[in-house]
Amino acid sequence: MLNLHYYPSTASMVPHIVLEELGVTYQRTLVDRTVDAHKTPDYLRLNPNGSIPVLTDGALVLYETAAIVLHLCDTHTQAGLVPEVGSAARAHFYKWMMWLTNTLQAALMIYFYPERWLAADNVAGQAELKRRAERKVAELLAQLDAELARHGGDWFLGEHYSALDAYIFTLCRWTRGFANERPARAWPHLGPYLQRMLGRGAVQRVLAAEALSEPWV
Repeated sequence: MLNLHYYPSTASMVPHIVLEELGVTYQRTLVDRTVDAHKTPDYLRLNPNGSIPVLTDGALVLYETAAIVLHLCDTHTQAGLVPEVGSAARAHFYKWMMWLTNTLQAALMIYFYPERWLAADNVAGQAELKRRAERKVAELLAQLDAELARHGGDWFLGEHYSALDAYIFTLCRWTRGFANERPARAWPHLGPYLQRMLGRGAVQRVLAAEALSEPWV
């Protein structure tokens, strides 16, 4: 059986939403970061990086959010969460999936964890790095907003919902506490898009299962 190792409101929300959209039977295993469960020997045997999420599918053990999502899409093609193989839409799907994980999520990680890049006693430097990362994320949100404006569809690829929408929703949630730049909800096209995402049953079930409270985005 599929088993998602997760922690609320982290990147594991992406495959969590995808699993709910698929409507398949799966289990969830909480990896409690508050007690460093992601650093235990048992968890590090699943993911030597100590990051969340991990998906187990029988004997298969997967980490890296994008890899997990692509595996779920490839093994549940009937759900239509990814465009047809070989199509231009599929190529754009891959492009945006890689952009989300390598560009937007990477910038958000710098925003949330500036201490990983600078010495612990460099408080001023960490504050400056966080501010610059927030500015960079705002520039990237502008790209998402522009793409939604360009095609005018309800979902990120246009008329059809895809696994990209779960990823975008999750990362946009992470901007809800921005102090110096517009959070995703304040952009003219991203704002209504996020409200449409909140209307999806899969998203509502995930928010409830992870016991999250408002503001949702």
